[in-house]
Amino acid sequence: MRTLVWVVRGFIFLFLFAFAVKNTAPVSVQFFLETAWQAPLIIVVLAFFAGGAFFGAISLLGTIFGLRREITTLKRELAAAKAETRVIVPPHS
Repeated sequence: MRTLVWVVRGFIFLFLFAFAVKNTAPVSVQFFLETAWQAPLIIVVLAFFAGGAFFGAISLLGTIFGLRREITTLKRELAAAKAETRVIVPPHS
C-alpha cells in the first residue's frame, strides 16, 4: 500500500513538474493605477494558488476557535454531570 501511495505521489509530482516546464512563457498581470507584474506563467499561477490557500486557511480560524471553545464547554459540562451522578455507597457495617 505504501508503494502505491509513493507511486501516485511521484506521478502527481512529475505531472506538475511537466506542467511547470511547459508554462514558462512570461505573462503580465495588470494591477490598478497602471502597474503591472511580469513573471513566468507558472510563478503567477503558484503565487495566486498559495495566496488563495493562505486566505482560505485564515478564513477558517474563527470557526476553529469557536469549535474549540464549544469543546471546552462540553468537557466542563460532562465533568460536572459525571460528578453529579457519582453515587457514594456507604460502607457495610
